[in-house]
Amino acid sequence: MTMALLGQELEGPAGETAWTVLDAANDLGDTFTVDACRRVIDADLRGEAPARSDLAVLTAFFS
Repeated sequence: MTMALLGQELEGPAGETAWTVLDAANDLGDTFTVDACRRVIDADLRGEAPARSDLAVLTAFFS
């Protein structure tokens, strides 16, 4: 599954991407990104679509 966001691609379900970003953000002490990752993971576990703003944070992390 590919999720297009702001002209960039997030590979795999958003929850899987969020786990990867969460690990890196934790290592860097980036609490803003950690919080966004947790919200994306929670939404994924509930079977809901995550907020676009949280997905934008995940996408920006790779920039």
